[in-house]
Amino acid sequence: MIQQTLSEALSLTHDGAAALTASLTGDFSNAPLSAPQEKGAPFGGLMAALAGGAMRQGLGIETPLQSLTIQYLAAARFDEVTFRPTLTRGGRNVAYASVTGGQGDRMAIQALGTYGRDGQGPVLTPLTAAPPPVDSLGDSPLDPRFGPWFTRYIEHRFSDGPRLFGQNAGGSPELGCWMRTTDHAPLDEARLLFLLDGLYPTYWTALPAPPAIAASIDLRADLLSDLTPETSPDGWAWFRFTSRDVGGGWAVEDGVAWAPDGKPLALVRQRRKLMPTRGPSGA
Repeated sequence: MIQQTLSEALSLTHDGAAALTASLTGDFSNAPLSAPQEKGAPFGGLMAALAGGAMRQGLGIETPLQSLTIQYLAAARFDEVTFRPTLTRGGRNVAYASVTGGQGDRMAIQALGTYGRDGQGPVLTPLTAAPPPVDSLGDSPLDPRFGPWFTRYIEHRFSDGPRLFGQNAGGSPELGCWMRTTDHAPLDEARLLFLLDGLYPTYWTALPAPPAIAASIDLRADLLSDLTPETSPDGWAWFRFTSRDVGGGWAVEDGVAWAPDGKPLALVRQRRKLMPTRGPSGA
């Protein structure tokens, strides 16, 4: 049973002059649905959305977010988390900000944000796409054996199925998927940041089971369009994720998000650290 709505999870409350707080609950755990919530940590996409919101709300920034870079320093606990944003440099056209988030002396994240106005200039959009009609695909709930708790807040519609555990072996380790949050709210900045981390590692489609578990180390999102309620009134965005490199205990993955009309919305790159695995002898 869901105890916290997405809007509640994304809410930030001022705590003094320079800090904001949010409540992290097990509803947004990255542990599989088959495991207790406390076996995981708060979902990285939620932390990215809160980091972006803390800079915007805490510093009174009104211009669009252009890029967000976040480092996941340690797993946060399911408790209240405090964000402390700083305006590094402000301006009418571009503002640079940073934020740290943690619980007591334990830092969980640090992030950089670049905010700026759109202006006149040349236009080149090679990322424009023609995604399959969202109504042509059925809902694809994730298998609870590996699907995390936070995915209860996301609708997934895969173009060619989840392709898990070797179905992309020998081909490109990539996935195409429509996603939206289950509150069906118009797509906005926070929900886009949330969804950019809303799918399992794409290398799972190229490697056999069991899945190689990893922890998110850092994530960079570049937003390409100013989001308005008309961008995606029903909240849908089309995503394409690709594994770029897996080796040495690390994985690097890229993703692109498009609006329903094919307009590019964002690029994302994420680095993950693979968890050590035991050999056949258990050593």
